[in-house]
Amino acid sequence: MNPFATATFAWQTGMVFALRSMEIWVRPEQAHSLLADYVVEKQKAFTAGAMAAGQAMMAGADGMAVMKAAMLPAQRRVHANARKLMAK
Repeated sequence: MNPFATATFAWQTGMVFALRSMEIWVRPEQAHSLLADYVVEKQKAFTAGAMAAGQAMMAGADGMAVMKAAMLPAQRRVHANARKLMAK
């Protein structure tokens, strides 16, 4: 995995966490539904990554390809969330 991509993913993850935390802090009455949405979003990304990793393993991919397949759904989701939250 490219070190720049890894650093960008780490930065975006932290930024999304911080911006969403502020959003919950500002609107505490909606915290329950927001947190539930965030959990579902994470479960979907995890499941998609697990399935992709399993498919890559069954196809005989090497370890790095399996890891990339596993991480791609989470990276896409974090990138989309960062873009959306920073546009607000």
